[in-house]
This record gives sequence, C-alpha cells and structure tokens, in this order.
Amino acid sequence: MRLGGRVDTSQIEDRRGSGRGLAVGGGGLGIVGLILALVFGLSGGGGNDLNQILRQLQPDAGAAQGNAQPLHCSQGASESTACFVTAVVNDVQATWTKIFQHQGRNYRDTKLVLYTQATPTRGCGEANSAVGPFYCPGDEKVYLDLGFFQELRNRFGAPGDFAQAYVIAHEFGHHVQNLIGTMQRVDRVRRQDRSQDNPLSVRLELQADCYAGIWAHESAVQPDPQDFKEALDAAASVGDDRLQKQAGQRVNQDTWTHGSSAERMHWFQTGAQSGNVSDCNTFANGAVP
Repeated sequence: MRLGGRVDTSQIEDRRGSGRGLAVGGGGLGIVGLILALVFGLSGGGGNDLNQILRQLQPDAGAAQGNAQPLHCSQGASESTACFVTAVVNDVQATWTKIFQHQGRNYRDTKLVLYTQATPTRGCGEANSAVGPFYCPGDEKVYLDLGFFQELRNRFGAPGDFAQAYVIAHEFGHHVQNLIGTMQRVDRVRRQDRSQDNPLSVRLELQADCYAGIWAHESAVQPDPQDFKEALDAAASVGDDRLQKQAGQRVNQDTWTHGSSAERMHWFQTGAQSGNVSDCNTFANGAVP
C-alpha cells in the first residue's frame, strides 16, 4: 500500500496516554467482546441500545479524560502506526469529499480519536478497548485504540496495512451514512419495530463494508491485488459466524449484528469493483431505502 504526501494531523485527536485507562485482562475483548455483548444484550430482550451496552461494558464511564495531545508526523506517512492511520484518514475523507461533490453534496470532515484503553465520547458512553473501533453519531467521530490492529493480526489472522485501512474506511463509511441520513431513517424504523434491530444493524454494517470498497476503488492509494486480499481477509475475520464459532458459541443468524464473513467480503468487493455508491444499497429488499 503506497501512501505519500503531507499528512494532515488536524483530522486526528490523539488522546493516548491521557486520563485513567480501563483495566481489561488479556489485552481486551476487542471485536469479539462487542459481538458477544450485542448477542447477549439483544437476545435477552433488554439493553438493546448500543450506547447502553457500551456503558455496561464500562461501568466507570467518565473516568477517562479526553485531553488531546498534538500528533506530529513528518512528510513520510509510514514512520509510525499513528501517522499511517492519519494518512489513511486523510485519503478516505478526501475521497468522500470528491464523491460527494460529484453528487452535488457537501461532505463534512470529522475526526478519528486515538486513545489508549478508554476515553469519553459525546452520546455513546465511554469508548474502550473492549469494543474495538466504532463510529459515534453523537459527536460524529471515529474511535480507535491502536491495540486493535495487533489483535486483528494475532487473534483474527488478518495482518497487513491494508487490513488496517479497511477497518478505518469501514468506520468512516458509517460517517457517510450519518451525513446522508441513512442512520436516521434506520433509527426511525427501529423505534417503530424493535424486532428489526438486528436485521437493520446487519444492513448498516454491510453497507459500511461496501462504502469501504468504494473508497478502495476511488482512492489515490491505488491498491494492488495483495492489498485487496488483506482487506478481504480482515472482512472475513470479523464476520458474525466466524466470531461466534471462535467464541465457542452456536452460530445463530438471528443474533447477528454485522453479517457473515461471506457477506462482508461480498459487499466490500461490490464497492471495490464498481465504485458506484448506488450499488451499495444493502436495504434493497429491506425496510429502509
């Protein structure tokens, strides 16, 4: 994966090392913890709001301080993981700015928050390493503990810089959904029919995978075949069916929140091959257009 040019650190909030971290044994539960929390919370009939689940995972919400520190990156983008992430964020947002302009829309830049172990959000409880990377619509920010990338490589068998880039592009795909109103429409349907929580969550996540593919197609990075393999491996590694098996659970599609490995790979490939946003309508046969 080739990244170059000047890195714009203004799109990053670096909160690493600020405040009191959350003590989580074994390096954190990562994305498995999030899936299991959602599985048990949603199937139990109560606490099926993601914000509430995040608060349950971190009962001492608000303890961490969200003081951002300056992030310094030189001309090169690969000297550190943080600067690599910054370069990817820059490229993802520049790509979506261009796509929105072609559609007659205005893309609104947001920020990725780097933190260690735990940090507060506005509207989504407290971010912590137990839940992996996520987008908070309340403050329109993406949250990432860089330790997740080690977990992605070692625990889920998805190494490579483009695997990391896929994760970032997926989360910014949720920002795109928020900007164009998809999240709001989904929330309205959810409030009317709570039985649609899981199916709609899956459709949102698969669309974010497709949007990650759109970025790969349109990006100035010009990914090569090995890059795409790394992204597909990452998509497969966080499929609900694979995560349930890895956690020793019975595969139960009714509790899925992100989609199967095959579905996640399919929708990333759909976006990457076509580059057409209209091809990412994972709601074609669902309740939300």
